[in-house]
Amino acid sequence: MNLTILGCYAATPRTFTNPTSQVLEIRNRLFLIDCGEGTQVQLRKNKIRFSKINHVFISHLHGDHFFGLVGLVSTFALLNRTTDLHIYGPKGIKEIINLQLRLSNSWTSYGLFFHELESKESEIIFEDDKVIVKTIPLKHRVYTNGFLFQEKIRERKLDINAVQNYEIDTCYYQNIKNGKDITLEDGRVIENAQLTFDPVPPMRYAFCSDTAYDESIIPIINEVDVLYHEATFLESEETLAGKTLHSTAKEAATIALKANVKQLILGHYSTRYENIELFKEQAESIFPNVILADDGKSFEF
Repeated sequence: MNLTILGCYAATPRTFTNPTSQVLEIRNRLFLIDCGEGTQVQLRKNKIRFSKINHVFISHLHGDHFFGLVGLVSTFALLNRTTDLHIYGPKGIKEIINLQLRLSNSWTSYGLFFHELESKESEIIFEDDKVIVKTIPLKHRVYTNGFLFQEKIRERKLDINAVQNYEIDTCYYQNIKNGKDITLEDGRVIENAQLTFDPVPPMRYAFCSDTAYDESIIPIINEVDVLYHEATFLESEETLAGKTLHSTAKEAATIALKANVKQLILGHYSTRYENIELFKEQAESIFPNVILADDGKSFEF
């Protein structure tokens, strides 16, 4: 699982920082999460192929999380894209993007499919044979979701010494990896556990931005491998965080601690702060495994 941060700062873009956008690669699937201004440039800087992006997830309709989307949609058309593009986001996103395309006479040359969200309960919004994506309802000033990306359980690993010892024909190997027991010619049933090893545990990644401190998300993100949680403010601006329905670094760390996650990534920093290391210091006073997102950073998990 690889995460590339394209932008992780709040509100307005600057010459050296960008608003929220990131790319998650999991089980050979590439997912674009949020699409603030500058996302296209950041994709190019980080050498991420546009053609590999088939699914875009938009958390909410504040500009710093989706103002780059119509530009990306238009560029795909200029590049003669033919592969379908699926966009998952709050109800209204289809109207916004289609209005911009219609008034600029910039219709796409590919299938553009919107999956509009309005449920306040967690729900599955994408699933294939390797990955499931669920919403994480968040508490913000407008309807907002985070997203939980989780691998499906992989096939079991073949114990080649064991299957050869029982002289099992290779035509049964796939059934064994799928978890099935095997009946030998003499009638003996060999349990699957004797022929395989457990697969690599499935990875889970939770993206939570923007949100006030909200413990109701804990059951959804419990024990995830990696949690990205917004930390717009430091403790000195706790009152402002409450008014704007954002989180402090300590609040993000408290969620990570109570959810027993393995790794916390902080992001969505207010641009009022000159040193983001202060976010790490404050979070680590509550939860030990903290790393800081920053534009252009990639993490391998």
